[in-house]
Amino acid sequence: MTEIFDNIRKLYRFSLPAECLSPFIEFFSETDLLSAGSSIQDKKFTVKLFPSFTPTIWMNLGSPYQLYNGNRPHQIDERTDVLVLRSQTIERRNAPTDNIFTVKFLPGGFEAIFGISQARIADDVIPLDELIPQKNINQIKKAPDFDTRIKLWENYLLEKKSQNAESYYLITVQRSIGTFIDSSMQLSAMQLANELCMSEKSLNRYFNKVVGTGPKHYFNILRARTSITDFLSEQDCFLPGTYGYYDMSHFYRDVIRFTGTRISESH
Repeated sequence: MTEIFDNIRKLYRFSLPAECLSPFIEFFSETDLLSAGSSIQDKKFTVKLFPSFTPTIWMNLGSPYQLYNGNRPHQIDERTDVLVLRSQTIERRNAPTDNIFTVKFLPGGFEAIFGISQARIADDVIPLDELIPQKNINQIKKAPDFDTRIKLWENYLLEKKSQNAESYYLITVQRSIGTFIDSSMQLSAMQLANELCMSEKSLNRYFNKVVGTGPKHYFNILRARTSITDFLSEQDCFLPGTYGYYDMSHFYRDVIRFTGTRISESH
């Protein structure tokens, strides 16, 4: 199953974070065993995820799986929980008994809570017990249900957040992302810098520090993810200019560059 092109969300339950964590956490999710069971049945399956630069924690509540971060394979056993940046295409090759709890951070949100730049994650697959005490991990994993796991996570994340001061770098990057989206994804890095009353060099430095890549690369990814998702759900009223594309041919070219797949091949 491929993100954006396939309805991967049907395999999982989702929950938004508490309001005080919403600037930093995009969502919590957990495998919906009933829905996944009816969809997957007794077959092995693969979940393919495109780059997003959103640090993601995967807690393994089920069976071992193979993780390909780019072309690098990692064998994840049933006791191992990991953090990845999602700076490149990732594949999880799962058994039918797969069961994953996810914490997906917004860009810069991981640093705001843990005080560690997501740029340091890079293309590594980091064992979660290098960041969080094993006793906390065990408590969360042994919780009786999804809602309890979320509460335990939120309590832990809020405590960590209270130990870190607000970052001017993060605030600036968040403002620039909001401004880019509000501009129909048309502003260049130079225009964004002018909007924020700073130099393009400074904006580039802030992005590399907070996100782990420059603004041009990040915004190309954001534009591609958003536009492809909207195109597949509302083809009849899709307007490429809404996402900063000159015409449909430019949009189709970006689809191939981002996913390696033609839209016609995805159906």
